[in-house]
Amino acid sequence: MSKSVPCINYFNVIFYIFQNHKIKIDLIIPNFVINKSFSNGQQETKGVKTLLGDPKKAIIKLAIPMIIAMSVQTIYNFVDTLFISGIGQELFTDSKISGIGDLGVAAIGLIFPFFMMAIAISTGIGVGASSAISRRIGANDKKGADNVAEHSIILALIIALFFSIILFIFSEPLLKLIGAGEALPYAVSYGRIIFAGSITIFFINIATAILRGEGDVKRVMYAIIFGATLNIVLDPIFIYTLKLGVPGAAYATILSMLCSSFILVYWLLFKKDTYVDFKLKNFKFKKDIIFDIFKVGLPASIQQLSMSFTMLVINVIIIHVALVGVLGISIYTIGWRVVMVAILPLLGLATAIVSVTGAAFGAKEYKKLNTAFLFSIKFGLSIEIIIAVIFFVIAPSVTLIFTTGEGLPKLRSDIELFIKISCLFYPGAAFGIASSAMFQGTGKGLYSLIATLLRTIILTPIFAVLLCCVFSFGLSGVWWGLVVANLIGSIVSFTWAKLYIRGLFIKEKNVNYFTKLV
Repeated sequence: MSKSVPCINYFNVIFYIFQNHKIKIDLIIPNFVINKSFSNGQQETKGVKTLLGDPKKAIIKLAIPMIIAMSVQTIYNFVDTLFISGIGQELFTDSKISGIGDLGVAAIGLIFPFFMMAIAISTGIGVGASSAISRRIGANDKKGADNVAEHSIILALIIALFFSIILFIFSEPLLKLIGAGEALPYAVSYGRIIFAGSITIFFINIATAILRGEGDVKRVMYAIIFGATLNIVLDPIFIYTLKLGVPGAAYATILSMLCSSFILVYWLLFKKDTYVDFKLKNFKFKKDIIFDIFKVGLPASIQQLSMSFTMLVINVIIIHVALVGVLGISIYTIGWRVVMVAILPLLGLATAIVSVTGAAFGAKEYKKLNTAFLFSIKFGLSIEIIIAVIFFVIAPSVTLIFTTGEGLPKLRSDIELFIKISCLFYPGAAFGIASSAMFQGTGKGLYSLIATLLRTIILTPIFAVLLCCVFSFGLSGVWWGLVVANLIGSIVSFTWAKLYIRGLFIKEKNVNYFTKLV
């Protein structure tokens, strides 16, 4: 029996307000059909039926909406960077706005690793929650799934508060330490707005993870698309029309996330047609639930944080080792935006793998788990080969789009080279990302973490410095280091994943053998 610790009354007050002051907004938010039949406490939503059905169909049904949502979100990232680079400024204002151009892009690049830290921590908790919910759905444990959802929301809000305060206070000295140079004032103003509103980042990632865990990816898609589209609309208004410049992009981001949060709150707490139910009035922390979330969530968070840390390391290598200054940061920032577009189908696929393999693992259907895993890799590999070829061919055109602002045209050849080099690891990334997602789905987040740390903390800095300095490749050596490290990491992850699944089959065979003897 696990010990329980009463939660502070603050959350009970919030829940009381939510429950007793409902706002009828069904006319503007899509309705979702739910089958109110129960079987052993199992609420049969469409998402649950998908999770427990054919694994190949489940992967497709869950992945496609997430790929669409992430595509729109990535388009926003593109547009955000384009506006900061200065494209379209003449359509909104004749005034010269401070920071627009290479310094503005560098400022966003300097804050991006910290922004990714918020994403990393919240996504980690979300992955832990999504995995735990899916496994309980597979095991026909609805009450357990409800408890996981409640814990994940409250844990995320508490952590978000600490994250916001710490980074808001220490943002300027941290950026000075990195070597922000001329971009410092723009990075500080942009970063403090993002940090102050980071509670919305945490809530959105947890809320969407809960919905993904029960297979309800369409609502996740609608929430993400709404927020990203609103952000695209608000960006030029805040940046150009209101003449806020770089900070305007931050205001647009936080405001759009806040609106998405309101929609998710309505779905989860007001509408009550999701698989999980929230009963926060008598909420008490349970150690076993917290452990189950963090045994996957903590490695996933560290895994994501290691990627953010690697971005910081790459920034330092660019400035202090390659000796190209903040212009190198601009190249890396723009080039990495293109990389994120290229691998977004894999990221959408990964969310489906976590849910489907989690449900199969919970039901002890290891053949279905293996089918989902291998099908996902074949699907992801096929897509990434096509994407790699396309991006290699259109690299000059993509570069041209991003280099119209002040100080950016001189970077075109370097950005084009980054895009072409990075194309080489897209197909291989399918093996690594799918393997990590499978580990997370089955509750083995530590395995995924070890393989990722090998790639991000060990291999990437080593190969980046080695190829940049020892082999005298210069700045392009840093890009080649990223490619080599990612490919090796993917091979290690996939090999480990296959051995793990083989172990599950052996374990199942032994259990069946001894059961027959008894």
